[in-house]
Amino acid sequence: MVSRSYSNLLDLASGQFPTFSRGEKKFPRVKTVPGILSELDDETSNSVSSDAPSSVAQERIIIVGNQLPVKVHRKTDCDSGGWYFSWDEDSLLLQLKDGLGEDVEVVYVGGLKEQIEPGEQDKVAHTLYETFKCVPAFFPPELFTKFYHGFCKQQLWPLFHYMLPLSPDLGGRFDRSLWQAYVSVNKIFADKVMEVISPEDDYVWVHDYHLMVLPTFLRKRCNKAKLGFFLHSPFPSSEIYRTLPVRDEILRALLNSDLIGFHTFDYARHFLSCCSRMLGLSYQSKRGYIGLEYYGRTVSIKILPVGVHMGQLRSVMDLPETQTRVAELKEQFKGQTVMLGVDDMDIFKGISLKLLAMEQLLIQHPDKRGRVVLVQIANPARGRGKDVQEVQSETNATVQRINATFGRGGYEPVILIDNPLEFFERIAYYVIAECCLVTAVRDGMNLIPYEYVISRQGNEKLNQALGLDHSLPKKSMLVVSEFIGCSPSLSGAVRVNPWNIDSVAEAMDSALTIADSEKQLRHEKHHRYVSTHDVAFWARSFLQDLERACREHVRRRCWGIGFGLGFRVVALDPSFRKLSLEHIVSAYRRTKNRAILLDYDGTMMMQSSVSTNPNMEAVKVLNSLCRDPKNVVFLVSGKDKVKLTEWFSSCENLGVAAEHGYFIRYDNNADWEIPKPFPNFDWKHVAEPVMQLYAETTDGSFIEVKESALVWNYRHADRDFGSCQAKELLDHLESVLANEPVSVKSGQYIVEVKPQGINKGLVAERLLTIMQQKEMVPDFVLCIGDDRSDEDMFEVIMNAKTTPSLSPLAEVFACTVGQKPSKAKYYVDDTSEILRMLEGLSAVSEHSTPYISHGPKQSIVDRDN
Repeated sequence: MVSRSYSNLLDLASGQFPTFSRGEKKFPRVKTVPGILSELDDETSNSVSSDAPSSVAQERIIIVGNQLPVKVHRKTDCDSGGWYFSWDEDSLLLQLKDGLGEDVEVVYVGGLKEQIEPGEQDKVAHTLYETFKCVPAFFPPELFTKFYHGFCKQQLWPLFHYMLPLSPDLGGRFDRSLWQAYVSVNKIFADKVMEVISPEDDYVWVHDYHLMVLPTFLRKRCNKAKLGFFLHSPFPSSEIYRTLPVRDEILRALLNSDLIGFHTFDYARHFLSCCSRMLGLSYQSKRGYIGLEYYGRTVSIKILPVGVHMGQLRSVMDLPETQTRVAELKEQFKGQTVMLGVDDMDIFKGISLKLLAMEQLLIQHPDKRGRVVLVQIANPARGRGKDVQEVQSETNATVQRINATFGRGGYEPVILIDNPLEFFERIAYYVIAECCLVTAVRDGMNLIPYEYVISRQGNEKLNQALGLDHSLPKKSMLVVSEFIGCSPSLSGAVRVNPWNIDSVAEAMDSALTIADSEKQLRHEKHHRYVSTHDVAFWARSFLQDLERACREHVRRRCWGIGFGLGFRVVALDPSFRKLSLEHIVSAYRRTKNRAILLDYDGTMMMQSSVSTNPNMEAVKVLNSLCRDPKNVVFLVSGKDKVKLTEWFSSCENLGVAAEHGYFIRYDNNADWEIPKPFPNFDWKHVAEPVMQLYAETTDGSFIEVKESALVWNYRHADRDFGSCQAKELLDHLESVLANEPVSVKSGQYIVEVKPQGINKGLVAERLLTIMQQKEMVPDFVLCIGDDRSDEDMFEVIMNAKTTPSLSPLAEVFACTVGQKPSKAKYYVDDTSEILRMLEGLSAVSEHSTPYISHGPKQSIVDRDN
């Protein structure tokens, strides 16, 4: 399949397709001199589609991470120097290839662990791409330091692990220069992706918090890019995240992805809450999938923890070195029970809390002294700084104190291993440990428990080293913190609050004394899950969901709006387009019988406006349209008739429908009519007390009492709590009013109860019918609304095109406010644009027709009054 990339949508419309080169792509040098790139310097690439070269290629995925899955070594066996490269078998980015299938080509984009001199970069880039399909990104050392050790490790990492910079010692205070470096590095990554991407065909999978603004730069250049993002760290609650000065920029950047993945529902829930509270976006769960509507695009949310690489684990377990080391450890700890901790040496892993729990265990259970050993493997810290040194000092001091207090000749209760271990050695410790302890105070996805479970399953050679019968059931025990990503998936583990030292000590004792049969059942349950939900399963599942999330790309029309990191893509159905002023003015000018229906809240007035009174400009333009004898203008609102009468008393010829059409008045001199009378409103006595209960318990909410309806409004309440209460109220009202002839509906920040059959569509039907009866069959219909209640009007006028209610050549404009799914075929951006459009129409009326008193129109709309 030939991938085509268009720089102009007019080429698509005309069928004039550009030609494409199939030559070898050249890797241009990126900026390697020290400096900061502006987040706004990419505006020239704000095109409709990518102009990247296209090629004939098999199915391909581009995986982008902070570091490439390769090891880099300087050659020492030749005078000319140079570099030697090999795959990093421990890299998750490499391991996930197992889930993609052999027919999928994988290209990696990322940085290198070693600094490459500018003169060597071209050669290194060529070697890596030709040999490993890796595209390296190079950075000036100063820029990378600000990016990684600055913004990533001093600001994002602590914040995402719930550490606020309340003082200079507790995490880094926000530094604008570090943020600019972060943006600059993400832009360099985007440049490297653009060198290899075929936008119409390739999938791009971006990994982790280092590259959270990369989706914006890619979306800006390829509006229809197939983008997935997975966060491997926790995502904090909105109360923590909202302290970040660039919170909106990062959220909007992530929303330029098609699919966003998290390890746990808690992390996803926090992200969705941030989108709701800070961007005003709501999410929906449909058929098991969670999605956010964002400018006409559906951004899907994926929740699935990553797994281990089963093949790698089993191959290491088969090594002779592993079996030898297992035999040595068995002899070393003969007659003792080993508990194992494996953690990085950083402030979030809870090593010191684990040691204090071990101390408490030995105090409370003297019989454990001399019989139980805690082996703590402390991997070197990934970050650097004073906090790492403090953790090391505290850990060493605690270990020394415990061993001095409870140790004796030949017995140390805590063995601290703080030098790097080979993977096979770590596996050997897993194999001989009766219990594994993971007590991190906050962690993204910790795979240590998974590795432990697989290692304890063992194999025939390891059983021989341990002197075990291969036919006997295996057993294992886990004590895990409830604050780590893998905790929800390990239902048989003993979950603990790592801050509660006594509770952790009790859990350790329970794990040691529990019956073997129970240990076997828990191990079997964990092994079944871990072995089937490995890294290949995780990658395959994510890619399947990414493909599903991108299916609509082909049929959507997309274009970019916004500047810098505020850039986003508007995606619309091909038949849904913006209503241009020139188009509607042209149709308005050549037609004679016009029906105009206008919603009020959100259409003539902004929903967020503090004052709901109409402004003078709106009243003036309505009067101008009403004076034209060719027009019948109706204002359709959910407001009560008293307010509408007061507000529009100066609009003599304006028709008004109040309370969604329950009351109708054809002009200022007519009486209010009830097109569909309702026998009684006894149901109000049931509904109002229920609403009152929710109004009292939801701060900021209130009840609107209308003649025909009751409305619970939570516009000024907390959005998350208000939304939750609205769902409860909806269920409550539907239950107590099940036998009443009313409908209970939720809308934008409201829950409404009103008589069945009352909706704005009735107003449209009645207007068209009366105009047809008066031989004023409309040849122009304009209907504008902004929310769900206006969809009934849109449906009526769109269906009327095939009926005698409208002229066969009628120009019909059903128009909604904002880009969103709608029965309307047109949209405008906001209320100010509506006012400008109506002013344009009124200008046509004033220039084409002299002022006429409302006599002719009066005889048409009021003849039956």
